[in-house]
Amino acid sequence: MLERLAMLLIVPFVLLVGWWWWGNVGPAAMHEEVPGEYTSVQELPRDPDSGLRLVSVNDLPPQASETLSLIKSDGPYPYPADDGVFGNFEGFLPEHERGYYREYTVVTPGSDDRGARRIVVGQGGEYYWTNDHYRTFQRIEDP
Repeated sequence: MLERLAMLLIVPFVLLVGWWWWGNVGPAAMHEEVPGEYTSVQELPRDPDSGLRLVSVNDLPPQASETLSLIKSDGPYPYPADDGVFGNFEGFLPEHERGYYREYTVVTPGSDDRGARRIVVGQGGEYYWTNDHYRTFQRIEDP
């Protein structure tokens, strides 16, 4: 009986700690660290308009540069969903009317599908990067 009671208390606690870790210091937080001048995510400069961390094109995977070139030349895009409306349902980007943002796939080598990497472009010329399927974003500096 005492063991059952202990399990009823310990299991939810462990799950709660795991959930907290995953959201705060788990893989999504770790992927944002950019090698080079900055040593931690907290030190990366932020975009004053969106509050998002800034990232240089040079710090993105090479496939992101390829996608940026396709965007600037208006395609053709490798996936039918590219140049589709990005709804910003997560609310991580600045709020605008539906249709303001468009999304584009950044090819992930070895992936059997579109993968999780995207560039999202606003009608005002702003570019955003996500490598975890919209869980986190960074503003791309001078694309």
